[in-house]
Amino acid sequence: MKDNKKGILWRVYLVYFLVLAFAIAIIARAAYIQFALKEELLKKAEAQEIKYFGMEAIRGNILARDGSLLAASRPDFEIRMDLSREVVSDELFNAGIDSLALMLSKLFAAEKKSATQYKIALLDARRDGKRYFLIQDHVTYDELKQLKTFPIFRKGKYRGGFIVIRKTIREYPYGVLARKTIGDDDSSTQKHGGLEAAYTEKLKGKDGLQLKRRISNGEWIPVSDQPEIVPKDGKDIVTTIDIDIQDLMETALARHLDSNKAYEGCAILMEVKTGEIRAIANLRYDQEKGMYTEQYNTAVRDPYEPGSTFKLASLIVAIEKYNIGLDDYYYVGNGEVQYYGRTMKDSHRPSAPNITVREIFETSSNVGVSQIITRLFSNHPQDYVDYLRQLTLGKPVGVEIPDENPPRLKDPSSPKWSGTTLPWMSIGYESTLTPLHLITLYNAVANNGTMVKPMFVREIREGGQTIQKFEPVVINPSICSASTLVKVKSLLEGVVENGTGSAVKNPIYRVAGKTGTALVYEEGFAYKNKVYNASFVGYFPADNPKYSCLVLVTRPLAGDIYGSKVAAPVFKEIADKVYATQLDIHDDNELTIRNKQSFPASARGYFPALKNSLQTMSYAVYLPASSPEWAEMDTATIGVIIRPVVFGADTMPDMTGMTAKDAVYMMEEKGISAFVDGKGLVASQSVSPGSPLVNGSQVVLTLQNPLP
Repeated sequence: MKDNKKGILWRVYLVYFLVLAFAIAIIARAAYIQFALKEELLKKAEAQEIKYFGMEAIRGNILARDGSLLAASRPDFEIRMDLSREVVSDELFNAGIDSLALMLSKLFAAEKKSATQYKIALLDARRDGKRYFLIQDHVTYDELKQLKTFPIFRKGKYRGGFIVIRKTIREYPYGVLARKTIGDDDSSTQKHGGLEAAYTEKLKGKDGLQLKRRISNGEWIPVSDQPEIVPKDGKDIVTTIDIDIQDLMETALARHLDSNKAYEGCAILMEVKTGEIRAIANLRYDQEKGMYTEQYNTAVRDPYEPGSTFKLASLIVAIEKYNIGLDDYYYVGNGEVQYYGRTMKDSHRPSAPNITVREIFETSSNVGVSQIITRLFSNHPQDYVDYLRQLTLGKPVGVEIPDENPPRLKDPSSPKWSGTTLPWMSIGYESTLTPLHLITLYNAVANNGTMVKPMFVREIREGGQTIQKFEPVVINPSICSASTLVKVKSLLEGVVENGTGSAVKNPIYRVAGKTGTALVYEEGFAYKNKVYNASFVGYFPADNPKYSCLVLVTRPLAGDIYGSKVAAPVFKEIADKVYATQLDIHDDNELTIRNKQSFPASARGYFPALKNSLQTMSYAVYLPASSPEWAEMDTATIGVIIRPVVFGADTMPDMTGMTAKDAVYMMEEKGISAFVDGKGLVASQSVSPGSPLVNGSQVVLTLQNPLP
């Protein structure tokens, strides 16, 4: 029995030691592979000939409000050729190389390579057996279609060695227009990438997979023209940007920045009810280019001390908390006051030592506003700051564009709060807001107290169909009471009618707003350098607001520094042009008055276009019995009469009053070459009306803007 037990134990021990030895051998082999064979195995892995590569999806488009392309990805192709004899036979190569070289030289004439140069390059590459020889990069789709018909190439990839590498290039058709709002398609700039960064997950789509094989020189080429997993293209986003308004805004801002020798400036146009940003411009002087360009998104990213435009917030607080009257008097003396040894001054001497709240606001009296706030809140400044926060001035407005910097409101609990903080804070110092945040406050006043978030995107589309629509977002349903709103609206209108904002006043529509002039704080210099920000913020038409607008001009150096002189004219130019082109702003009564009293400049031209334009603008139009090809306008007290114009078949017509488009079209129909000089309507022509027409002759048309 003992012998049997010993035999069993011996066999168990034997199995145990065999298993242990096997395990040790496995561990030793693994260690040997990991350390001794590492380099050899890595080289073998690199020598693998087949591998999957990502295939980039086409990034979605960014569209303007009307569907115009603001950013788009267009196909871009790289053309290579497998010149090995296994693919392209000697017979095919020798028979087609001359023709191929000639056609390449013609198609890519911009490269300035002759047919002989192309032929030599192809012969050298074939001699070296190159399988991935670069023919041309950045090839358009139209060029690709032509290449597919060329000798040798027409045989395709497996017999003609024709290799097509598809890529995409991001393009911005309108160049620098709204460039920093649109952003950049670049992962390195995602932090400041505008809408490109904000909506990159929607825009980028889903990449596919393509199988490639390694060739002798270490390069990878696609196994097939078709990917194994087809990439899914990105979605399109439709912005709120009106490209026409954007263009006129940037043009106006650049011109005024230049005339005032300013460092930079920004302008924003917001739709009152929805918060849609119809245009936003950020221009800074570029020393290298010698012009103003979009370099930095000042409107979203750059908090600044707003100066006098902040007085609106201070008076909202004072009226809301203490119901002060607009005809209440406050002492301003000679326009100078001291707070704890620090002097505050008005830019202009007041009309009297005691003036009303309305006069204080309309003349932008620093002393007056600071006296109101210090008298009411000096014993409990926390109430003042708390209500500013209730106006939603203490936190970002939350736009989707990355890197919106938060506002800064000093708090009485802060060690940086001093005796001078409250009076200077009341006039727009010691607090910072971004331009976008400030216009959001003014827009809320125009919107009967409802503060809406600024909107940059209206909808998302896929395959041309809307899959997501964005509605206005209410930040604050009521910034103050209705009675306070009535008062502050009256104050803002008074600034334009009677005060510092009179530069934007016009007889056609009413504007409400506020000027601002603020010293710029510079690190290391404080306010000693005496450089300024000039601004104007407001809305129009004041009696039924449609748009709010902000203009900020930084560091004007040409002489004028005040918002009324530097920023207000920019606001006026933008507002006037928007008002003239946006028919939904005009009320029926105004259109009726215009039909009776004023008319557009007389013009002649293509009848259907004249008729449609006048009817669209709601003018009373009296049409001829027939529908002529050409017509002219005759203005009368009852409306606009359109009369037919008949031109002689063989004589030079009188083209004065025509647009360049109509005049050139008419000349081309008659076989005459027309050259245009100037802008506007045709004022004169080099060949007199009634002169005999000579086929192939020329005429110079001088254009001039019509009188308003």
